[in-house]
Amino acid sequence: MFSTILTIWLLYVAVLLSPGANTLLITQLAASDDGKSARVAAIGVAVGSTIWCICAVCGLHVIFVVFPTLRMALQISGAVYLLYIAWRLWRSAAAHDSEEKVRAAKTPLAAFRLGFLTNITNPKAALFFGSILAASFPAAPDKVLQVSVIALVMVSSASWHLLLAYVFSRSKVRTGYARFRSPFNRLAAVVVSSVGLALFITTLKEARRQISTASASFTGT
Repeated sequence: MFSTILTIWLLYVAVLLSPGANTLLITQLAASDDGKSARVAAIGVAVGSTIWCICAVCGLHVIFVVFPTLRMALQISGAVYLLYIAWRLWRSAAAHDSEEKVRAAKTPLAAFRLGFLTNITNPKAALFFGSILAASFPAAPDKVLQVSVIALVMVSSASWHLLLAYVFSRSKVRTGYARFRSPFNRLAAVVVSSVGLALFITTLKEARRQISTASASFTGT
């Protein structure tokens, strides 16, 4: 059991360290705010990771195999949400955005919701928890292993994203960010929108292939 837990933890650490929508969200909030919104969003991300992990240990990959349309729907929703985040980042880079609007978008509830939705619709999370983590489990995992992995993911996600919120809310980092906020946000918007568009196009191509296959099978019968 220890080797399984260690393997899953190392895989998850690799996922956490690779830049993605979650990292971008937390660092951007922390560097542009007082850190409170980033910490609350980090908790939202951790809750999303925990839900993903619970679904994975309960057989999420089997559901995706049996119902591929569900997986594609999740990918489409993730792509749309990534495009929404990119739009928000591009708007926040505009000089005419007021501080009042920024504060209104960063209430504790809004920050938690933003962190949670960013992770729960994250295609990288769907890939890791829906396939890689599920494949690392034995055929019949016991309850202790399942609970241990869920707790491991929850603590690791919360610790990493809270650490990001702390580091990027330091005064020196915030000062440097303030100097380059507009170009940084626009660059981030381009990166996020590119990922969202790529995921959207890939999912549409996959859906077209499945429709063509189903149509050919129907015609053959």
